[in-house]
Amino acid sequence: MEYIAVLLPSVVVGLIFWFAMKSIFNADKSERQAEARAQAEAAARGQEQNPAPENGHSPEQR
Repeated sequence: MEYIAVLLPSVVVGLIFWFAMKSIFNADKSERQAEARAQAEAAARGQEQNPAPENGHSPEQR
């Protein structure tokens, strides 16, 4: 029983740390996915409004 009393606080703190890190990494992953989705939508809207020229060069390079 003494061993459990000695190890229990460390195990509890370790579990709290693990859950905190897991939630931080999941939030970061979700944020990155949302950012990528927003950039893809913005790029798709930009291509619809300004289609690329046929010769493969942008208007600034002419």
